[in-house]
Amino acid sequence: MLKFQAIRIFSQNWLGASLNVAKPKKGYSVAVFGLGAVGLVAAEGVRIAGASRIIGVDLNANRFELEFVNLKDYKKPVQEVIAEMTNGGVDRSVECTSHVDAMISAFECVHDVWGVAVLVGIPHKDAVFKTSPMNVFNERAMKELEVEKFITHEVPFSEINKAFDLMVKGEGLRCILFV
Repeated sequence: MLKFQAIRIFSQNWLGASLNVAKPKKGYSVAVFGLGAVGLVAAEGVRIAGASRIIGVDLNANRFELEFVNLKDYKKPVQEVIAEMTNGGVDRSVECTSHVDAMISAFECVHDVWGVAVLVGIPHKDAVFKTSPMNVFNERAMKELEVEKFITHEVPFSEINKAFDLMVKGEGLRCILFV
């Protein structure tokens, strides 16, 4: 029972990233990068919000039944593929991989004037985000969720039940388990 609650709470956070941070409106086009557990929940969030076009971006085509871009199928950058598919870029993108290259693609695939990219993944501390300066001048926006600030407790794995108790009591937002 508690394990299900933990999964549900984390899923709600991922859902919140796509609903409350990306804020897609009915009729919007959205690209979701990374179709693991986080990306699939994000895709569900933009579907609930009414996005008319959801483009999944991943290396595994079996993860997504709707419109899909497999990175292996193209020699050019995925952001160019998406821009061509959507006549200029998607309205929103949600990146769920933690890979800086996917973050750059998510940022660069949104429409130049009104597009917003939401970066859910957390890149390696040494990763470098490189993009053309013109992308900044074109008024693209990027939002990053700062999930580290929600870590309220660090608990040894041997005391995992304490982490669940904190969560159930509403005293812990995020517990980091360590060995």
